[in-house]
Amino acid sequence: MKNELIVHEDPKSSISEMFRTLRTNLQFINNKQKLQSVLLTSTLPQEGKSFVSANLAVAFAQVGKKVILVDADMRKGRQYTIFDILPKPGLSNYLVDSNEETPVKLEDYIQKTSVEGLFVITAGSIPPNPSELLVSDAMLNLLEKLKDMCDILIIDGPPTQLVTDSLILTRMVDSTVIVTVSKVTKKSNLHKMIDSIENVGGKIAGIVVNKIPVSAKQYKKGYYYGQEK
Repeated sequence: MKNELIVHEDPKSSISEMFRTLRTNLQFINNKQKLQSVLLTSTLPQEGKSFVSANLAVAFAQVGKKVILVDADMRKGRQYTIFDILPKPGLSNYLVDSNEETPVKLEDYIQKTSVEGLFVITAGSIPPNPSELLVSDAMLNLLEKLKDMCDILIIDGPPTQLVTDSLILTRMVDSTVIVTVSKVTKKSNLHKMIDSIENVGGKIAGIVVNKIPVSAKQYKKGYYYGQEK
């Protein structure tokens, strides 16, 4: 399996520079208030939101920020594969366990990564009721606790066209970034998604267009993907 942490493995590449630009733009957009939490989502699966979430988290960590990345896609979370860490216990396990009478330690659900300053809460076991868990008081309380534990909280949310989970999450974060795929994501789906987020009171920071075909001649020799960005 190829290494998807480009910003960590190949920091001088053009792709890494794009993620640093994304990091800067997010900070600039929120310059009137401290940016504490960002949600990344997409209209459908396979649009690259997990890839973008992971590399954006690395970009923040590289400037000395303590970063916690939460994989909130409890149906098909894959941050554990990107960072090569244990799949569980994770988010779903914490949300269920926190409702039990036995006290739990949040630190037991947070894993270190190979990137200094970057920690991950995986999606955990697949629950029968992910939407109910995400809208629970336990989830809201968890996010508030995590904000106090780090400089920036990044959430990899599920696609909005399939489930309502990400719409719920947009109300809990400072900004939302929508990940799309060039010439694949339908404009109608994107417009519908934007309207839905705004209708529930979510704030959209911007849109990332992923997998734009480019000529290798446009970039210096040695850049990571060659024909695709």
